[in-house]
Amino acid sequence: MRVGVTGHSKLMPDCVDAVREAIRAALEAEAAGGSSLVGVTCLAPGADQLFARVVLELGGRVEVVLPAMDYRDKLKPEKRAAYDELLARAHVVSVLPNELSGRHAYVMANERMLASVELLIAVWDGEPPDGRGGTADVVETARASGVPVVVVWPEGARRGQ
Repeated sequence: MRVGVTGHSKLMPDCVDAVREAIRAALEAEAAGGSSLVGVTCLAPGADQLFARVVLELGGRVEVVLPAMDYRDKLKPEKRAAYDELLARAHVVSVLPNELSGRHAYVMANERMLASVELLIAVWDGEPPDGRGGTADVVETARASGVPVVVVWPEGARRGQ
């Protein structure tokens, strides 16, 4: 089973464990029956990285779609070690032909991810889109293209600023 992820990158620290467990429950429910699990992610901080860790903990493989060549450089320095560690554990890494990260690159990466999955896990608070490339936009795109979406937003989950 190939599962993609979209979600908020700035989760409040006190809700991270609940979000991780909700992702785990969703993946265990969807990947039941012994099918091999492949998680497809852009590896952004927050929901994407939580998803990647859970996929690996469940014995799955991680495939990464990087929006642009400068993607790592856009991360805050304190976020790079976790990113590097997960990237090193990925089985497939695709870097899109964009030099610079930004909305256009994120839309392209999300479209590539959605085209390769059977299901989307959305760590999403249900708020409407604030532009192309964000979580709500990816959910709308998935639904419009027929990709089933499982929304994960456990009680107490909150976004940071």
